[in-house]
Amino acid sequence: MEVAPENWINVGGRYGKAFCEYTEKFPFVLHGLSLSIGSPAPLDWNLLKQIKQFMAEHSICFYTEHLSYCSDHGHLYDLMPIPFTPEAVDYVADRIRQIQDFLGQRIAMENVSYYAAPQQEMTEIEFTNAVLEKADCSLLLDVNNIHVNSINHDYDAEQFLAALPGHRVVYGHIAGHYSEADDLRVDTHGADVIEPVWDLLQSAYQQFGVFPTLLERDFNIPPVDQLMLEVDRIKALQAAEQTYA
Repeated sequence: MEVAPENWINVGGRYGKAFCEYTEKFPFVLHGLSLSIGSPAPLDWNLLKQIKQFMAEHSICFYTEHLSYCSDHGHLYDLMPIPFTPEAVDYVADRIRQIQDFLGQRIAMENVSYYAAPQQEMTEIEFTNAVLEKADCSLLLDVNNIHVNSINHDYDAEQFLAALPGHRVVYGHIAGHYSEADDLRVDTHGADVIEPVWDLLQSAYQQFGVFPTLLERDFNIPPVDQLMLEVDRIKALQAAEQTYA
């Protein structure tokens, strides 16, 4: 199970009790929304203290976040692109190392969708790999974001995938998106997964081995039996690759 810690920290009452019952039955991971790893503002150590305590209380397996930022003097409520520069690599990697030292374990950063590339001195794949290597952190692999970015920024999704460090992948995301125009996709998590994204997930399994994969759906949620068809397709792709291997 994956939850956003910001939605559950300090939640008590019947919802808190129900949450505890679930964490006792199933393995959980945290996918944060407000760490803001690329922000010019100092790290939110109060949030990190709460996350560390929350992970201990519920035996949380892993903490993941977005390779982006969402705050400075206040929260922007959106994921903003970090400039792809060597200076930003050093800055972000240092902040990740501080967090890992504090938590006593690796965290995973998600490759994010973005719609502008300010002050770009490196490619997306160069920046992503440099941060992962310098911070020695793990990767939350979002295959839909690769597809979305490949359309919006005109690169080959399969080549991008192949260049990622597969040994750092801890789990993956797959989702649907909105097609605004032929050259513009918006990462909404509000639609069915399309065939090119399924193909990319299959390629990821073939290259990196099968990894746990979460279907993201934030709105326009269909009936459960319809939603489970996509979950079943993930399972089928995983089973096919494990059988082939």
